[in-house]
Amino acid sequence: MNFRLSCKILGMRISERCFAVTGLGYLPPWYVNAGFVVGDHTTLIVDSGANATAGATIYGYASIANFGNTLRVVNTEKHFDHIGGNGYFRARGIDVWGHAEIARTGAEFQAEIAEFNRSIPNRVRRELSEAKVFFEETRVTNPNRTLASNVEWDLGGQTVQILLTPGHTSTNISVWVPSERVLYSGDCLIRSYLPNLEAGGPDDWKQWLISIERIRSLGPHTIVCGHGPVASGDQVAEIIDEVGRVLTQALEQGCAPTI
Repeated sequence: MNFRLSCKILGMRISERCFAVTGLGYLPPWYVNAGFVVGDHTTLIVDSGANATAGATIYGYASIANFGNTLRVVNTEKHFDHIGGNGYFRARGIDVWGHAEIARTGAEFQAEIAEFNRSIPNRVRRELSEAKVFFEETRVTNPNRTLASNVEWDLGGQTVQILLTPGHTSTNISVWVPSERVLYSGDCLIRSYLPNLEAGGPDDWKQWLISIERIRSLGPHTIVCGHGPVASGDQVAEIIDEVGRVLTQALEQGCAPTI
């Protein structure tokens, strides 16, 4: 198949059928990643970004990769930087899948906006609540289709596996594309940033270690992490080892490294 999209900036082609959309804005110093897998009749979008604008960006790339394909979205977890663009897709009648435990509220979303606003360095801009620009037209939108176990989807000439990989949160999943040896890990794996352990505790971190070893056993060649640059080749083992090291150290010390 000859796909129409081969972009070098935000839309990165990482294999014949797999793309990453990287560098989407979020709280400093983080940026968040998304991506999509293109089949003959369906394009699977992995995460929707932190806001409606990110959702529109991802939609733009994914909708032209194989024009006319049905679009489907899957969220890798419950945090707003991965689900903020859901409303953009649902407004267009596109199904959004996610873990059965994803259920965010309006109050939680307002707290997210307040946290974002506090991260603005300039006092005057904070007082003007300029965070509202980032979240313009963004609404809390939970997945309308739920996942409670591992599943396999046929996108048309391309199979993807949706794998439960809890640890960072209980809702984390990864998307594995066996034929391309590409994995979309969400925040189960992070590159060049410290992983966020503050969403859980020791029991979660133990489960997280199991999840990353499961990923290692798949033998991925390329990983699109939730945050940070795409990893490939020897970098894959390096990021798995590094996240494992951070988790092991946290378990030994009894606290997250950022506390």
